[in-house]
Order: sequence, then C-alpha cells, then structure tokens
Amino acid sequence: MLRNTFWGPLRSVAELYIPFRLFRVEIENRSVRQTEFFGVECVTGSMDLFRFDELPETMVVETRNVVDPGLDEAQAAEVAISRVRRLLYSRGFFRMRDLHLAATALPGDVHIPYWVGFRGRGQNANFSVLDAVRRRPEGGKMRQIVVNWLLSPGSQPSSAP
Repeated sequence: MLRNTFWGPLRSVAELYIPFRLFRVEIENRSVRQTEFFGVECVTGSMDLFRFDELPETMVVETRNVVDPGLDEAQAAEVAISRVRRLLYSRGFFRMRDLHLAATALPGDVHIPYWVGFRGRGQNANFSVLDAVRRRPEGGKMRQIVVNWLLSPGSQPSSAP
C-alpha cells in the first residue's frame, strides 16, 4: 500500500535476463584446498557474486529481454578472484596464510532471471527490480543496469519497413 502511495500502482511486470559467467574457484589456504562455484555478473561486474552449492540446472528460454555482456572472460575472472579474496578476508584476515586463488571459467554463460515491475500514474513512471531466483529486491547497481539496457538502441523493438 505504501508503494502505491509513493510510486503509483503496479502497471506491468517483465522478465529480464542478466548474463553470469560461472567459475570454479580453487581456494588454497594453509595447505587446505577447497573448490567453490561462483557466478559473476558479466554486464558491468559490479554486482555481488552468486554462489552455487552445485552447478545449476538450466533451461533454454527464448526472449529478447536479455542484457548483452560487457565483460570478456578474462575480465570476469579478475572480478571473480578479487571478490572471492574480499569475501575470504571479510571472514577473518588473520586466518589467511599462503592464500592462492585460481578461477576456471566453465563453458557458456548462465542467464539469471529478474523481474522488473513498472509503476506509475499518468506520465510518471518508476520501476523496481526483484531477483526472480532468490525473491529479493535489488538495489541501485541492478537499477542502473536496467536503465542502461532500456535506453540502449538494441533493447528497442525493430520496425520492419
């Protein structure tokens, strides 16, 4: 009810797919090795890592609501290693001894679905973004990705002559 008061009623909802590159990250700390699977958002690399307990099951969906990746595999690997390092250091800097990280890209990208809800009254419009997998609202980083996608020429429907 509060959302309706400030931003207007919900007018429509659209699915949007964001590309993530999957990495197998080998973590060696104090001679202990472990393997984790992470997904790095490949549009800007600014979002948090997506952690997978196991490789996700996927399905093929045909849609034009897909954001094009902006990072290549090498850039995404750098993002994965720096984010995993930051995650490990946040758990305890002094627990790290001889830390070595190696990220191996898995073949293909996975596109994670997000729901974009459009609200408004009259000519005023606003939107919010929900992670369709975790069912959580997203913040400013995802909103910026959506704004850039909506304003890009490739996201507009093409008109046939």
